Amino acid sequence: MSNEATKNLDSVMRKYDRESNTRFWEGGPKIAVHAVLAAFSVFAIYVTLFAAWLDEVRLTSFVASLLVMGYLVYPARKKGQRVNCLPWYDLAIMVLGAGAFLYFCFNAKAIIMRYPTLHPYEVAIGVVGILALFELCRRCTGVPIMVVAGVFIAYALYYYGIKKGMPFSGALRRLIAGLFYSKSGVLATPIDVCSKYIAVFIIFGAFLERTGISDFFIQLANSLTGAAAGGPAKVAVLSSALCGMVSGSSVGNTVTTGSVTIPMMKDTGYKPEFAGAVEAAASTGGQIMPPIMGAAAFLMVDYVGVPYSSIVVRAILPAVLYFAGIFICVHLEAKKTGLKGMDRRDLPPLLPLLKNTYLLLPLVVLVWLVCSGTRTMAFSAAVAILAAIFVSMFNKNYRLTPARFFEALAAGGQGVIGVGVACCIAGIVAGCLTITGLANQILNAIIAVSGHAKLAALFLTMMCCIVLGMGVPTTANYCIMASTCAPILIQMGIPKIAAHFFVFYFGIVADITPPVALAAYAGSAIAGANPMKTAVNATKLAIAAFIIPYILAYNPAMVLVDTNLPQVLLIAVTSLVGMFGLGMALEGFYRGRLNWAERILAAAGGLCLIYPGSLTDILGTCAVVGLVAFRVIRERRTAPEPAQTEPETADGVSA
Repeated sequence: MSNEATKNLDSVMRKYDRESNTRFWEGGPKIAVHAVLAAFSVFAIYVTLFAAWLDEVRLTSFVASLLVMGYLVYPARKKGQRVNCLPWYDLAIMVLGAGAFLYFCFNAKAIIMRYPTLHPYEVAIGVVGILALFELCRRCTGVPIMVVAGVFIAYALYYYGIKKGMPFSGALRRLIAGLFYSKSGVLATPIDVCSKYIAVFIIFGAFLERTGISDFFIQLANSLTGAAAGGPAKVAVLSSALCGMVSGSSVGNTVTTGSVTIPMMKDTGYKPEFAGAVEAAASTGGQIMPPIMGAAAFLMVDYVGVPYSSIVVRAILPAVLYFAGIFICVHLEAKKTGLKGMDRRDLPPLLPLLKNTYLLLPLVVLVWLVCSGTRTMAFSAAVAILAAIFVSMFNKNYRLTPARFFEALAAGGQGVIGVGVACCIAGIVAGCLTITGLANQILNAIIAVSGHAKLAALFLTMMCCIVLGMGVPTTANYCIMASTCAPILIQMGIPKIAAHFFVFYFGIVADITPPVALAAYAGSAIAGANPMKTAVNATKLAIAAFIIPYILAYNPAMVLVDTNLPQVLLIAVTSLVGMFGLGMALEGFYRGRLNWAERILAAAGGLCLIYPGSLTDILGTCAVVGLVAFRVIRERRTAPEPAQTEPETADGVSA
């Protein structure tokens, strides 16, 4: 890729992915900053695997490290940056913020013994620590989540000051005690899970990317689907599904794989807004693709209380349906517009590519260790990192030299910052909900508004997830919704695992849902398309993500609740046929253009087949299969008959 193309992609990332808006370091300062990031990765692995520290000591040292790294990496504003410049005020905030958490770290036992009694200066220290976190949150994850947390803090002060009748100083002391000096706020479940599991898995992802596995996935997708009708779009779906489960970032995956697939789609004949939408929808789905599934899946383990292997297995069928839906729409669009695949001679041959399947070894090792249950998830990730280092030795283009090893550690450390800060702020929101009892009030309010109607409660929850997800990272979105809306759904009779999948899915699709569809906008920038049209197309392609959560809520058999193997196989087959029906309805095409009656029939049949149940399966099969049969018969009847050649006489003249 040319330097100009690389610069363009960097500008897209900086525009749509806040975590890419980093300082410009060069020379010695760059090496020093990367050394800090790499040291954090080593620290995170060591603490996770070996240190038997008090939770408060482990978590406060972890957050203090996040603050140091965060202010070294993220500037106060995008524009006007100077190379190798760390303003004095950033240095001051970094020292004060990290110092606040280190004070708690070194005095943890004494503070725990006299909690909730605090000295006045300890209240000030807590305020400084939380404000430093808020400012770093603004820089690396955006203003919306900061505003959400600020509103909840204001309510908590109102609760203690007005409802409980405390003076402001007393209300502030009580609030800081709960949010800073206990495990109900900053140090709550989200950051605990981040320090135990997420950090090590992000570091594993950084090493895995440097083994060349992303390039392997793209080449493999090219070989398997590039020659089919509309091949480049199918390559985008397949490669983004594979790469996305490793990266866990909708925008990052869109830019990385989209830089290759979007130009190919446009060259084939796809409209720019459709090309950008395909890449955005597929890249966003990477976070629901087992076995990695992004950071939120690890939080689900703690919230739901089931093993990670159970989460992964339950997520397989919904993920397959999601990508099948996109793949079907891409295929029908190609057929509708007469698009061909790429020339087989320009595609990488499959057999030579299969020699590189050893690159999958780290993923295989990770899945085997996690699913066997013999080791912790953190230990499994650490072993998988060693496996990634090992396989890199067999790939001369991606061999992990000392410099690349150092680069992987630094990239892993930097990748933890945004997720870690989002987890801290999400913990503050959850803490305010807990200490004020607001969670129960929200629960009662939604039940009152929905009138105990499950569908209304699901719709309100969906809107909350999407609106919150428009400006809040997936991890924080899931934490907040798991603390607020998931309990409401559970109280209304929805199984716990289904309720959490519901809020998880709708938090993710916010990245492609207008008006703030960052992944779709990144795809439109690469494609040179209208951003809003791209977002609308991406939403249409990802229709499965808007339907499947409702199916899970009403019939959780799709996530393997109260079901058996034959039923699961039946659900898989009927759901895939149902996705084909929905694809026909959305594209308005199957062996010719469909009229509105046919599209409505296809949509109704598809929805019936996706919903598990004998009656719905029969109705859906009759509708979809009947429509397909009708279209096939109609095409054969209307097809022109081949021209008949008249018999020739002996002198060569037709009779």
